[in-house]
Amino acid sequence: MKKIILAITGASGCLYIRHFLDLMEDIDVEIHGIISSSGRQVLHLEQGLKAEELPGVAKWFAEKDFTAPMASGSSNYQGMVVLPCTMGSLAAIANGLSINLIHRAADVMLKEKKPLILAVRETPLNRNHLENMLRAHDAGATICPPMPAFYNNPQSLHDVALHFAGRLASQLGIDIPGLKQWQGIPQ
Repeated sequence: MKKIILAITGASGCLYIRHFLDLMEDIDVEIHGIISSSGRQVLHLEQGLKAEELPGVAKWFAEKDFTAPMASGSSNYQGMVVLPCTMGSLAAIANGLSINLIHRAADVMLKEKKPLILAVRETPLNRNHLENMLRAHDAGATICPPMPAFYNNPQSLHDVALHFAGRLASQLGIDIPGLKQWQGIPQ
């Protein structure tokens, strides 16, 4: 069974979290979670939920718990997604700052050359944002902003969020049965 770290920071975009967790639960992926204090606030504001109410998370770790398994490269995680990822977290990750467990776990993923997916959320982007995205990319992270696809003709926000959650899974090397993929223009 794959073990994946889900980190939640304080950016808008919590709609995607539940869909991602539902997909992982359907294919038997074990999720360990970390949520920042601002992530808790935004999750409650946008979804009316506490982290502990999210289905499919095997265990939650405190953002200041540097004794958690994901703080070490000898832990057995296959990847990590930061969903959503604030520009502050991006900056810390891009510059190797382990301010909290989210940043430290991301640093571990980079040094161990394991998938690190950053669903960065901000617009418009300033030069610092762009430089930090490039720095994180050059260190080995995948920058995957939550941008909806429309070729699959989504009928609702649920459809949009589910498709993006499937794309995140794909970036982690996890195949989602039934995920609509671009097939080209029918001839």
